[in-house]
Formats: sequence, structure tokens, C-alpha cells
Amino acid sequence: MPDDACATPPDDGPDTAPTPRGLVLVSTPIGNLGDVSVRARQILAAASQILCEDTRRTARLLSSLGIRAHTAPLHEHNEDAQIGPTLAALRAGRLVALVSDAGTPLLSDPGFRLVRAAIAEGLPVGAVPRPNAALTALVLSGLPPAPFLFCGFPPPRQSARRASFGVIRAAERLGLAMTLIWHEAPHRLAAMLSDLAAIFGARQAAVARELTKRFEDVRRGPLPELAAFFATHPPRGEITVVVAPSEHEEPEELDQRLRAALRSHSVKDAAALVAAATGLPRKVVYARALELS
Repeated sequence: MPDDACATPPDDGPDTAPTPRGLVLVSTPIGNLGDVSVRARQILAAASQILCEDTRRTARLLSSLGIRAHTAPLHEHNEDAQIGPTLAALRAGRLVALVSDAGTPLLSDPGFRLVRAAIAEGLPVGAVPRPNAALTALVLSGLPPAPFLFCGFPPPRQSARRASFGVIRAAERLGLAMTLIWHEAPHRLAAMLSDLAAIFGARQAAVARELTKRFEDVRRGPLPELAAFFATHPPRGEITVVVAPSEHEEPEELDQRLRAALRSHSVKDAAALVAAATGLPRKVVYARALELS
């Protein structure tokens, strides 16, 4: 056998594999149409059907690309109903594309249940990667790029939002250290930043707005300063928030505190005392207290 028989063949250019069949998740531009890939064009033009979050928005994209295709809506309210017909099309060997309004499908967008159903039946599932707002904001933020935790959209109500931030803060006190990423609606940004400052303090952060578009803007600074700025400068457009990781905190001795409290208190009372003393969410502390008891 020649010495180079197992060597990796040279890259002679773009892969010219035939158009695939099955379900293909196609990433679309997050703003700048120039970011659409050659493969995305090919898949969208060849698909027998394109499932999309908003048929009107996707129609505008297809028109700009000169593509005529059959589209059908797939959103959170009809995804379950679309699974059966889509699986039937996939079994028949058809190519079905799935797109979201912008960026990579499934990330804060519908389609997860459909993908799981296709995988469960052993049907082919592929992806055409390209733009992603969370990753673009991350690399522009000036904050540590890895490891990171993508959290999607925070809850819209303040109590639930602060509780969700509190769970992450609790994990940080137990050793988690990751750059944190969220998407947010413009009318909730100021309130979200205020809650982030309340839970995470004056940590460095970045607010990325209208990425890849004409009015792209990335504002960086401590969370309280960003909260104050956007409270008086209401933003517009698509927004991604990136928050710096915790700085090498020593994990709190949660178990020690709980064991001491459990010696003289019920599980409920011990959890309440330790939660008040540490600032950790009561549900998190109570769950751990139940395990220790």
C-alpha cells in the first residue's frame, strides 16, 4: 500500500454532490442579502416545498433571489399539524426545505419537533449553515468567545425574567463561567438590561442591533450604563445581548449551609434561610435540600 494511501485527498474546490433529498434546514440572511450562500440558493430552488415561519417574509426573499417555489407556513401554532404531511413528503423522496424569518432555523424559532420526528423515522435531515445573529454578536462583543451559553429570548414578564437570570447566577456561584447570549425585543430591552444589572451587577456587556444591516450598531459597556442609555434611547430592530462571564468565583458551599440548616429546620425552612442568605433562587435551593435530606 502506498505511504499516502490514507492521506486526505486535496480540496479541488466546492463540493459538487447532487442535490440532497430529505429535510434540509436552510439558514437565510439576518439582514444583508449578500450573505445568502450558493448552496442555500440551490436548495431553495430545488425544494418541492419550503416550510417557513412567515410566508410573506420568505416570499420577499425568494423573489429577490429569483426563485419560484411552493411555500407553506410552519410556526409554533401549526407545527404539530404540519409534521404528518411533511413526513409523508419525505418518505416519498422529496426535498423539503425549512427556513426561519432570518438566520439559522430552530434557534429561538419553530421546527424542533419536526426535526425530531424526521430523525425518529430515520429520514434524512441536513443543514445549510450561514448567518447567525447570536454568533455574530458574540464575535463583535469583545467578550470571551468560548465557552458561551445561548439562552434564546428571556421571559417577557419581569418576575419570570429575573427568576431565569437568578438560576444562571446560581449556577455561576456553583462554578459556571460562560459568556451569556440572549435575543430580546426592542420594547423590552431597557427592562431586560435593568434586570440583568440587578442580578449580575456591573458586568461588561454588549448590545448588538440590526446586525449586517445599514444601521448596524454594537454598544459596549457595564450593564448599568447600558440599561441607563437604552432607558432614554428606545432602540429599534433586531437585538442581541451578550454578557461577560463571571470572574472565577469560588463555588459557594451550598451543601454545607444546607446541612447546617437542616439540623434544626424543616426542608422548607432550611431552604428559605439559605436562599435568603446566598441570594440563590429558592426553587434551586429547595431542590438541593430535598436531595440532601
